[in-house]
Formats: sequence, structure tokens, C-alpha cells
Amino acid sequence: MRHVLVAHGTRKRTGVEMIGSLADRVTAALRTPVHVAFVDVLGPTPADVLRGLAGPAVVVPAFLSRGYHVNADIPTHVAASGHPDVTVAQALGPSPEIARVLADRLIESDWRPGDSVILAAAGTSDPAARSDLHKMAAWVSALTSSRVELAFAATGEPAVACAVAQLRDRGAKRVVVASYLLADGLFQDRLRNSGADAVTDPLGAHPATVRLIASRFRRARLPIAA
Repeated sequence: MRHVLVAHGTRKRTGVEMIGSLADRVTAALRTPVHVAFVDVLGPTPADVLRGLAGPAVVVPAFLSRGYHVNADIPTHVAASGHPDVTVAQALGPSPEIARVLADRLIESDWRPGDSVILAAAGTSDPAARSDLHKMAAWVSALTSSRVELAFAATGEPAVACAVAQLRDRGAKRVVVASYLLADGLFQDRLRNSGADAVTDPLGAHPATVRLIASRFRRARLPIAA
């Protein structure tokens, strides 16, 4: 079985290194190589990687909600590769495991009980993806006993900086942004410049993220085997 982890892509070196580190840790968990592909900004693309692989392959989308990259980009690359036996697993979110990673990242930051919290996603115009994001905000709220509002670093409103300003106008004493991004990059920089009192690190190679990706790979072929 061949394993391919597909991420968005970034021009920022630290972001590419984060995805590489994540793949390395999943490789160690599975005890088999995990290949990395990107749907945007840089290569190799999923089609490039799949063309070089013989035998059945599993693709795990390293995305945190359903949306264009999961619903359109990845299937297009799989078809273009001509590979005859590819299973595409579920995206990483929404999931309780990722909600717990977000809670851990908040605890690691300067978050305090009673702070106003913004869940900051890259953004999407897809209604199903927006539903996924609202579900994640509700889960993080339940885990932290904080009110969690949703904002976006790119596509969608409110923009993160606007959401921070709105909370301050409503009397929030401290505002913490929970980064709902997998790796460092342009969008994480926008969160850091949003005016919040604290911004969490991206999800990155958190142990629970590693376990979730490994589980996605292991479980993807189970219905076929059954």
C-alpha cells in the first residue's frame, strides 16, 4: 500500500518544513513511507506523485474541512494521474481529535479562561465547508467553556482582524485567535497581525494530528477489504 499526504502548499519555508515533519512522523507511526504532494503554490502535485507509484494507493487530504481542494482539486489530480487504484480518505476536519488539538494549542498560548476566542480558518465559499467550520467552533467552545466565534484569513467574512476589532468594540478585554491552519504560511502571518492579544501556533505535527492522519490511512481501505 502506498500512502500520499496532500496539503495545500505555501511559499514559506517553515510551512513546507512543517508538512514534511508531519509526514515523517506519520511515516514512523505507519512504518511505511508517506509521500507528500501539494495542490497549489508548489509541487509535486498529487498527479505527479501518483504517476510514480505502483500498486494500490491511499490519499489523505491534509485539509481541515470539505471544500474546493477536497471536492474538486484532489479528484481531478487522481483522474489525471491515470493510477488505477486510488482511495481518497476523509479530510482531517471536522473531527473531535482536531478540536482537542485546538484546545491544546490554546492552553499552550497565552489563553486564559474568560478570554474571547476566534477560530480563524483560511476561508471557503462552500456551504458544506462553512458548516464544518461552525461545527469545529462549537466543539472548541464546549472543550474550553469559552464563546468561540468564526473568522477567516482569506475567503469569507468577517476577516480575522475585523472580528478582533468587533470584539473589542463590544467590550472584550482580551481576544485570542485559535489558528485553524495546518502549517505556517501567509495566512498564519495574517493571524499574527490581526491585533489579537495572543495567536496560537498552527496545528502542525501535534501527536493527535499524527495519530489522526495515521488512522485515516489505515481505515481508508477497510470498506474495500470487508
